[in-house]
Amino acid sequence: MDTSLPPADELVLVDRELARLDARRSQLLARRAWLIQALYRPVSAAAPQPYPRPPVADSTPRSAQNVLLTLGGTLLTIAAVAFTLVSWGSMGIGARSAVLFVVTSATLAAPVALLRRGLVSTAESVAALGLVLMVLDAYALHRVALPGTDGLGYTAVAAGVLAGAWAAYGSALSRLRIPLPVAVVAAQLPLPLGALAAGGGPTAVAWAALVTASADAAAALWTRPAAVRITAGAAATALGGWALLTGGWLSLVSPWSGAALLLAGTVVTLFVAWRVPAFAAAASAVAGLSALAAVGGLLRSALPADWAVPGYVLCALALASVWRLGTSAGEETGAAPGTGATATATSGGAAGTAAPVDVPGSGRPHGAESGSAVRAGGRLPHGVRLGLAGAGAGVAALGVVWALPPVVTGLLGPVGRTTGVWSGEHAERVLTSYPATAALVLLVAVAVLAAVPRLWARCGAVALAWALLTALPVSLDLSYPVTLSLQLLTTSAALVAAVRPGLLTRGLRPAEAAGHAAPAAQAAGPTGSESASATGGPAAPVAGPGTPWAPWAPSPLRPATAGVDARAAIGWSAYVGGLASAVSAVGLALDVRGATFAALGVLLGLFTGVAVLGAGARRVVSAVAAVLAATGLVIAVAAAGGFEDHWTALTLLLVPAATAAVGSRAPRPVALAVEITGGSVGLLALGIAASRPAFLALALALGGVIAAATAVRPERRRFASWTAAVLFLLATWVRLAVSDVTTPEAYTLPVTVPALVVGFLRRRRDAEASSWTAYGPGLAATLLPSLVAVWTDPEWTRPLALGLAALAVTLLGARFRLQALLVLGGAVLALVGLHELAPYVVQAVGALPRWLPPALAGLLLLGVGATYEQRLRDARRLRERLARMR
Repeated sequence: MDTSLPPADELVLVDRELARLDARRSQLLARRAWLIQALYRPVSAAAPQPYPRPPVADSTPRSAQNVLLTLGGTLLTIAAVAFTLVSWGSMGIGARSAVLFVVTSATLAAPVALLRRGLVSTAESVAALGLVLMVLDAYALHRVALPGTDGLGYTAVAAGVLAGAWAAYGSALSRLRIPLPVAVVAAQLPLPLGALAAGGGPTAVAWAALVTASADAAAALWTRPAAVRITAGAAATALGGWALLTGGWLSLVSPWSGAALLLAGTVVTLFVAWRVPAFAAAASAVAGLSALAAVGGLLRSALPADWAVPGYVLCALALASVWRLGTSAGEETGAAPGTGATATATSGGAAGTAAPVDVPGSGRPHGAESGSAVRAGGRLPHGVRLGLAGAGAGVAALGVVWALPPVVTGLLGPVGRTTGVWSGEHAERVLTSYPATAALVLLVAVAVLAAVPRLWARCGAVALAWALLTALPVSLDLSYPVTLSLQLLTTSAALVAAVRPGLLTRGLRPAEAAGHAAPAAQAAGPTGSESASATGGPAAPVAGPGTPWAPWAPSPLRPATAGVDARAAIGWSAYVGGLASAVSAVGLALDVRGATFAALGVLLGLFTGVAVLGAGARRVVSAVAAVLAATGLVIAVAAAGGFEDHWTALTLLLVPAATAAVGSRAPRPVALAVEITGGSVGLLALGIAASRPAFLALALALGGVIAAATAVRPERRRFASWTAAVLFLLATWVRLAVSDVTTPEAYTLPVTVPALVVGFLRRRRDAEASSWTAYGPGLAATLLPSLVAVWTDPEWTRPLALGLAALAVTLLGARFRLQALLVLGGAVLALVGLHELAPYVVQAVGALPRWLPPALAGLLLLGVGATYEQRLRDARRLRERLARMR
């Protein structure tokens, strides 16, 4: 600040001005608080509310009433049971009858009066008590009047009578909700208990349960009260399921009895599926499983044991073909599934045979779709077809799983070796007793999937075809040559299919066969007639303000597998199988020497062909596999020639040499993968040669030559050049160690000289580069180990040579202003000089008087103290000069 006042006077003026500003700020804050209080007066917190809120009750009157009525009815029921079971014997027969009749009649009549007064909940509780009293009446009647009657028979008759009485009672008093569901529950007992009382076996009881379940299904379909329908549906599900499970067990022990029961259950379940579209898929799936169990059980009794599973699979595939009965023309040509059915259902209106069930937001009943679908050409409803086809497909899938153990054995058996390599002996067969019909199941599955024009089916067919070829040697017990030939043939076929999958895409839906073009078509955004022409059907409706079902509006029709390349999917399905078969074939070929060479040669040719003709990741993987096959051939040749380990290691270096040559002409991804694999083989060769240091040095040198040749290529120059330098250095060190050279300079100078040359070239290219990065590593590699050796070397030659070298480095650093050379050379020169002068200093100190060293130290301190400022300036000047150096 420019001012003529002294600093002390100016400070006083500044303090006064700050105090004045603080006082003014306090005045303004007080005024602001008064203004806020005047403008915004607070509302009184004690103002009474115009409408006081009543206290919240812990429970509503209706819930409290229900709790009280439930507790009261429960207590009365307990009292009635205790009276009947405990106090019954203290009264005569007339008193007993009078008490039961009067109490039961009064209890059943009380709800009538209660309903007239509007006490519905009280009437429900009393009616429930009356129903319990009727059960106690039946029990008392059996104990007093009919003690000799069979318990099961009497229970069946009593349950039927009670069910009828409760049904009539509930129908008369329709406002009561308890009697009718209880009547449905009681109606479940008469027929099964009657069958047991008549001495019927499991078949008779299952038939009785099925008839009862059918009656329950009818009640669920045609009665109006929701409670009755829910109770009847649950009862039908439980009894029907138990009857069908019993039928499934009977199909194994008594096929004809079980078949009749299962087929009857199938008819009932299909009828329910037809009438109730909401449960059509689940009910028809149960029906399909029942039908398969019935027919399969009959076939199982007529066929040999090995053909049981194929029989089930054939029946399942026949059932799965039901899906084709309702496939519309649009679906067969590639339109979205369900388009034709939806259009038919929409034109059919709300007419249908089933009770319509409203679908939220659709504006039409749920049952209309199935009804119109049935009328349109007699096709099965979509849900029924879905359930039946799903049941068939599930059983067929289980059959395929049953056929997989030979596949696993054929694939993994050769890998888990139990014999020596090239011993000529073969491992014992496993799963020799497994049915040979497993291959037939796989063959049928392949044929069926190949006939389905869908991408997932075609991929499954390719996978199962590979599984079939893998399982054939185990299922048919083929000989070793045939098994190996079949393995190689399977690998060849799979790899050819992976390279040229176009033949396998024939017959697919057009949208799926051209799945790779779907994203581009969707990006173009076809609308209207363009969308219709692209999908082969009418354009999908677009949601808008006028559509009441806008949240459920379908998106524009597009292929189900949009964005999936059919050729890529099928190619990968085949390629994975080919890789697995290749590994299995190599493991199998190791039993015989000639087979090993043949298998590795064939695989080398196959994978080389895929690497040349393939595309994408399969090409890269095949190139790596080809390198591994070549490595196996080299090892096999060395083993056949009786090479020792170190000669085998040198022979293996042919592989990285070949991969370096191939990498110079191959595309970049393939070249990189091939060279990495070749480098890994080179490391394996070095590991094998480690037992002989002389050959290890030779192997390292040969590896350096290969790396140096690779460094000629511009894209590999940086990495390969450093690799070559490291390999040459390691080869030199190993060679020196073999020659018993212990001089450290022999190991460090081969590092220092190239490092200094590289640093000099870098400094020429970049004059601003630091001398520490250019020359520091190279100089330290030799100076520091030599300095350590000097302090342990009693001779004078090494200290003299190291001192001269350090002096030269120091002078060069001072001449060319290089910090690294000056610091390193000076430090080493000082330490070498100290090492050389130390003995003489010790002798001189020992010859001097004892008082002289402290005196010299004191004089030194006095001199330093007297010139302290000058020494500091000298130190700063030296530091600045060093800092200005590079």
